[in-house]
This record gives sequence, structure tokens and C-alpha cells, in this order.
Amino acid sequence: MRCSIVSACLFVAAGLNFSASQSIAQEQPKPPVEADYYKLLSYNLPEKQVLEIGAMEKLPDGRIVFCTRRGEIWMVENAFTEKPEDAKFTRFAHGLHETLGITWNDGWLYVTQRCEVSRLKDTNNDGVADLFETVNSDWEINGDYHEYAFGSKFDKKGDMWVVLCLTGSFSSEVKYRGWCLRVNKDGKMTPTCSGIRSPGGIGMDAEENVFYTDNQGPWNGTCELKHLAPGTFQGHPGGNKWYDLPEAKAAMGARPRDPESGSRFMVESDKIPEYMPPVILFPYGRMGQSASGIACDTTGGKFGPFAKQLFVGDQTFSTVMRCCLEKVDGKFQGACFPFRAGFGSGTLPVEITKDGSMLVGGTNRGWGSRGPKPFALERLVWTGKVPFEVHEMRAKPDGFELTFTHPVDPATASDPKSYTLDAYTYIFQASYGSPIVDESKPAITRIDVAADGKSARLFVEGLKRGHIHELHLDGVRSKGGLPVLHPAAYYTLNNIPKS
Repeated sequence: MRCSIVSACLFVAAGLNFSASQSIAQEQPKPPVEADYYKLLSYNLPEKQVLEIGAMEKLPDGRIVFCTRRGEIWMVENAFTEKPEDAKFTRFAHGLHETLGITWNDGWLYVTQRCEVSRLKDTNNDGVADLFETVNSDWEINGDYHEYAFGSKFDKKGDMWVVLCLTGSFSSEVKYRGWCLRVNKDGKMTPTCSGIRSPGGIGMDAEENVFYTDNQGPWNGTCELKHLAPGTFQGHPGGNKWYDLPEAKAAMGARPRDPESGSRFMVESDKIPEYMPPVILFPYGRMGQSASGIACDTTGGKFGPFAKQLFVGDQTFSTVMRCCLEKVDGKFQGACFPFRAGFGSGTLPVEITKDGSMLVGGTNRGWGSRGPKPFALERLVWTGKVPFEVHEMRAKPDGFELTFTHPVDPATASDPKSYTLDAYTYIFQASYGSPIVDESKPAITRIDVAADGKSARLFVEGLKRGHIHELHLDGVRSKGGLPVLHPAAYYTLNNIPKS
């Protein structure tokens, strides 16, 4: 009898404890998510229209203008209200050829088509373009579906930059396929870089250095962010036959030697002076599979805590990534981080406007995407809350320095067990893509956390030049106990600083 009473008491006590633990669990705050910091607003696109957006810009009068893969140009009024459904869409032009670049200058809309840079104007103010002019058509097309042409905004010197996909993304069958060209407002073209394969976007940083994204394939082991420094060779030799053209020879000099297939990026960089190695290698299948549009945050804090950093889309993953860059030995390199997922279609153009909005255009025709819609236009806005993130990751001679958006908990941030670090790279080869190769596990031997908690110095043995250093910070917490919102960073260590 006593035993039964004791058992019943223990059962009741256990039940009470279970209920209490349930209550405590229910009271625990949910971990933060991306939407807490960056809210995604989707526009209602016009019915029965196929708006596969190729590029966008905010006009001086406050409207958005965008062009499409189907060769149309649309204006959007009331685009920046709290209710995207209030936006009004009007078609401005049609009949163009796969427009993947658009910018406003001196009362004209300049558009990069597959075959040329054009400019358009509405001369009678009826809301429809009626004057179309060719600005430059010094490159050629042969009808292959893959001959994309992505165009930038004008730089301060008055040039647009155009990156031209190879024919079929494999070879250069017609003039200047696989090149970057600059075109000024008067139509003059200047050959600028060779070695391009299959671009997915083009953009500038805050100092107007120009970058483009290239995608996995021959001579591209994975998707990459590359710096278009004038006179450089970007890595794919398929278009280098055009160095024989007089204007190319005058602007670029002699043809560079071809890279050795099966080598590594930095090995070839040491042998070929004109070769510009990738600034960032986006690990394939981890950060994405189709790198696309590029935008720089020049809003002065209106878009959050990542001023002057680059944001890069991925079409397949329907995401936007974040990149912080630095120069080591005179060339750009840096880290990429996840930033925002969940876009409605495949991310193609990315545009950050001065009011602090990020506009994202989506399309999945022919490419597929995690975002289920065939096309989309969306606006990402900062809620005013600052996420706990790695703000920057910078290389040191013996490790890395991390800065954070909030002070860290010194106990977790100084514990090497809070981190994991791996290094690997890709083969620089003529065949399609590459597996991950040359894997190693550099050791984090010590971590010094700054007195203010806003930075941590990681001392590392076994840094690998030319390798991605993949860092995970799953054990790090903020001073307030929050986990890092995106606890992964991927640093492309082309060169190890000497000091």
C-alpha cells in the first residue's frame, strides 16, 4: 500500500515537473529569422503579362523602370508605398531583344540588348517610347540562345560596361563573345577585358570598381565574383582570338598565354600577369548554383549595417548573398555570407535604391529555381533591427579578424570549440566545373576578443593560399545570448597578407 502511494506521488510529481518544463519551453523566445530584420514585399504583376525582369533602375521622378528578357520596358508608379498592391504598371516599349541592362542618362533610357546598346525616349509625352536609336553594335550574335549581354549603369567617366557571354557559353564563334566592352554616350566602344564565360550580372562598388558574376562551367570550377580591371584576362581563353582585331590590340596589347588545364587559380595567376583570379569563389551547392545580379549599399545606413558591401543574387537558390571585400597585394579578395532567402522566383537583377530598398527581379524560364513562380518583382526593406552577424571577415598573416554587428559573449567567442574551419579549392580546367579538391583543416589555435566585444582575432595554423576558408560559428553568442543569424562565412584567400 505504501509502495503504491509513493509511486503515485512520484508520478504526480513527475507530471508536475513535465508540465512546468513545457511551460518554460513555451516561454522561451523563438530564435530570430531573416524576416525579423529584412521584410520582403511582393508586387502584384499585371495579369496575362510575362515579366521576366532583366534589369532595373529608379528614375529621378521616383518611378521604377525595368526591362525584361522578352524585350519589353515597363514603368512602375507608387512602387515605394507600404502596400505593393498600390503600384501601377505601364508598358513603355516592346520589340527589343532580350534586354539585360538599363540606365537613365540625360533624358534617355539606355538599354543593353543582346545585339547592341540602344537608347529610347518618349518625345510626345504620351507615356510610350517613340524614338529608338542604336548607340553601339560593335559586337556580333549568331542566334545561339546563350549569347547574353549584361549592361551596367554609366560610370563617372561616362562609360557603360557590357559583358558578353560566349556562344553557347562554351566558345566564341562571333566577334567579342567572351569579352567586356565599354561604351560611352557617343557610341565609342573600347575593348576592356577578355576571358569571360557566362555572366549573370554586372555592377559597381562604392568606388566604381566594376565586378561581374561568372557561372560554373569550362575554366570556372564554381560560380565566381570577378573584378573587371581594364586590360585583364578573366580566365576563359575561348574568346582570346579577338586580340587580333586592331582596336583590341590597341586597347589590350598582346594576347595573354592560355592557362594550363588542371592547374589551380593562383598557380596560373603567378604565371600569367594579365590573369585576374576570382575575387570570391561561391561554393557550389552551398552558397548557390547560378550567381547573378550585383548591387552595392550606398544608402548611408538606410538599408542596415552593411554600408558599402556588395549584395549578389543567386538565380537557382532564389537568394541574395552578402560580400565584403578587401585588397591584398593590390587585388580584391574577400568573404561571402548568406543574407536573404525566400524570393518568389529565381533571383536575377538586384538593385538598391537611395531610399534603402532592395529591388529583386525574378525569372526561372530555362534555368529553374527554388522560388516557384515563373517571374516576380519584390522589394526588400530593413525593419530597423540589426541582426547579430559577422560584419566583416578580413585576412591576417596568421589567421582572420572578424567584426560583429553586436558585442559578442566573450566566453563563447573566445572558445575555439565554438568554431569549425575547413579549406578547399577547385580545379582550374577546360572541362565543365570541378569537384572540391585539396581539402584540409586549418587549426584555430587561439582567439582574442576585443574589450568592446565587437571583434575577434582568430589565430590559425595551416592557412592555404588560393583556397576557400569555410568558417562556421555555431557556438558563438552575442552578449545578449543570440546565435549568429547566418553562422557561416566563406573567405577566398587568394593571397595571405604579409603584415
